[in-house]
Amino acid sequence: MTEEKRVPVEELRKFVEEVFVRLGVPQEDAQICADVLLAADLRGIESHGISRLMLYVNRIRNGTLSPKTELKVLREGPTTAVLDAQNGMGMVAGYRAMELAIRKARAFGLGAVVVRNSSHYGIAGYYALMAAKEGMIGMSFTNARPSVAPTFGVEPMLGTNPIAFACPTDEAFPFCFDAATSVSQRGKIEVLARLGKPTPEGWVIDREGKPATDSRAILAGLPKDLYAFLPLGGMGEELGGHKGYGLATMVEILCSALSGGPYLKELSDQDEQGRPKPSRLGHFFLALDIQRFLPLSEFKRLAGEILRALRASAKAPGAERIYTAGEKAYLQEQENRAKGVLLDPPLREAMKKLATELGISSSLFA
Repeated sequence: MTEEKRVPVEELRKFVEEVFVRLGVPQEDAQICADVLLAADLRGIESHGISRLMLYVNRIRNGTLSPKTELKVLREGPTTAVLDAQNGMGMVAGYRAMELAIRKARAFGLGAVVVRNSSHYGIAGYYALMAAKEGMIGMSFTNARPSVAPTFGVEPMLGTNPIAFACPTDEAFPFCFDAATSVSQRGKIEVLARLGKPTPEGWVIDREGKPATDSRAILAGLPKDLYAFLPLGGMGEELGGHKGYGLATMVEILCSALSGGPYLKELSDQDEQGRPKPSRLGHFFLALDIQRFLPLSEFKRLAGEILRALRASAKAPGAERIYTAGEKAYLQEQENRAKGVLLDPPLREAMKKLATELGISSSLFA
């Protein structure tokens, strides 16, 4: 209980799959859910990996998340579709929606699919990378439960509303930008709270607009509107906080208005009495067939040249090197696949307890 421990990737994958299956998720869907969570841990995004497993477990148990995802097609055209996830698993809804967008892009050059009444779908980059692996440009946005204050405000109105963009290159890894439109997000504070660490100043403010750093108090107070994350750029307009606010609003419009779904405070996972309720999130997916514009090999070469030129530019004094988006995640994934995923002691204990509760035999958390 005193040290972090690496666990084999495939054994961890089997454990996560089994957890979902024991909770009523169909086997094929459980594999998708496990793959999305493991992709986060492999890429070093621990806030959205196995540490988020209990989020799905608790929601399935309290009835606000359906283990069986029955996607309903509400409207469809040659290049577009509107889907209703009917409070099913967000990872499954996201995977199927991007699959559909890719099929449409392959047939017509472009595929855009929106989903409403969904749930937390893991890392946005997973779905953008699905398109990149097919030789396409992929984009994935999602809204989220309210936690971010608008510029000059203190009330949590918007979600952390991430934006993901990915495309293939002639290098060993694709370009992949995947980031929240807030300075930080809840998952990172959950990790800090689990480890007993404070939240860095500049991430969160209280109702007085003052910095908040008590991680556990922030997590307890967010659902009560006592705290709010700052948009990307931080407080006010001086460092561009209004830009993060604008981007978050753009995501909200694409995921809510375009899908005809709930928005802002309607996306809360608690009612006015504090009782759990479905979050009913919206997602937006776009796949663009590069070969409709120019040969794929030419695009990959040009994209690669852009990235190499950026990395070769003049470094700041003391800087070791310059990276491009997706590069650090790729390097982290290579290390984690070889050595195993690193789990902290509190997380191992939580997973061990869950395994016992579900009757799953595993040596991972010994």
